[in-house]
Amino acid sequence: MTPRHSATQEVTLESWRDNPARTAIVEFVDRVERTGVPVADRVAVFDNDGTLWTEKPMPVQLVFLLSRWARMAEQNPRLLERQPYAAATTHDYRWLAEAVDRHYAGDDSATTQLLGAVAAATAGLDVEAYTAHAREFLAAGVHPVLLRPFGECVYTPMLELMRYLEAHDFAVYIVSGGDRDFMRPAGDMFYGVPRERVIGSSLGLEYGGGAVHYSPKMAFVDDGPEKPVRIWSRIGRRPLLAVGNSNGDVPMLELTRDDGLRLLIHHDDSDREFAYDAGAEHALAVAAEHRWQVVSVHDDWARVFPDEPRAGEVAPDGHSSVTTEQAQR
Repeated sequence: MTPRHSATQEVTLESWRDNPARTAIVEFVDRVERTGVPVADRVAVFDNDGTLWTEKPMPVQLVFLLSRWARMAEQNPRLLERQPYAAATTHDYRWLAEAVDRHYAGDDSATTQLLGAVAAATAGLDVEAYTAHAREFLAAGVHPVLLRPFGECVYTPMLELMRYLEAHDFAVYIVSGGDRDFMRPAGDMFYGVPRERVIGSSLGLEYGGGAVHYSPKMAFVDDGPEKPVRIWSRIGRRPLLAVGNSNGDVPMLELTRDDGLRLLIHHDDSDREFAYDAGAEHALAVAAEHRWQVVSVHDDWARVFPDEPRAGEVAPDGHSSVTTEQAQR
C-alpha cells in the first residue's frame, strides 16, 4: 500500500521538471495557503486511467475482464461470434483499444457491447468476492505490453502530486469512468486513497441472503457530463483542483472553481510510455482555448514510473522503454 503523508515528512515534487507545469502547481498551492482557502473547500479530483496509471493498449480493468470473458466463451461457444468475447479469446488488443478510442470520439457502438459484457461478467457475484478477485489480480497481474506489475504502472509524478496536496490539507478523490469497485482496491494498494473517496461507474446492485450482489445491468457510467453529477452527489462541492487526460474529463475540469487549477495530462512520450492524442483531441483544444495547464509527459516529468531513474541517472536493469508501435501490436 502507498504510505500516507505524515506531518513529519517533507513532501516534494521531485519527479517534476522545473517547468511551467510544476511552477503552476506550486504557485497555486501557495496561493491557497496564503489566501486562507478553507480546508473544507480544498477538494482535488483525479481521473484514473491515463491520469494516475497507464491506459494503453487498454485500461487495466479490461485486462482483468479478459479472462472472465474467455471463460464465459469456453462455457458458451456461441459467444465466440460476438465481441468482446472474440477479442478476449484471440487476444485482440487492437479491437479493445479502438473501442475505447471510439468512445472518446463520440461513437459508443462498441462501448455498448463492452458494457453489456461487463455486466454479464459479474451478474450475481457477491460484491466482497469481486473485491477479493480484483485485489488478487492487481497484486499478481503484469501489464501486457510494459511487462511490469500493475503497481509499477502508476505515474510517480501523480503520486507525488497527491501527497503534496494532502500535505496542504487537500482531500484527494479519484473520479473515473472505470468501475468504482475495481478501483477501490487500487486506491488502497497503489494510491493511498481510501475507498470512500473513489467515485466511478457502477454496476447495478441488489441485496439478498445477507449480502450485496451485482445485477445484470449497469447503474451508470461515470464519464463525460456524468462526472460533475457524481462529484456533486458524493462531495457536494466544486473541485478546487482537477486532473484529467481525455475528452471525457472535460466536464469535470469545467466544473472546477474559477479560482482553481485545471491540469490536462498529454501523453507525448513514446520512449518512456506511449504517445497518443486519440480520445483527447477535444480536451487539448479546450485546454488551449481556456489556457488550462497542459502537462507534457515528455517535457514535464523527469520520471514516469517508480523504478525509472530521473534524467541523468543510470537506468536499472529489468525494464525497457516501449514505443507506440509496440503498444499497437
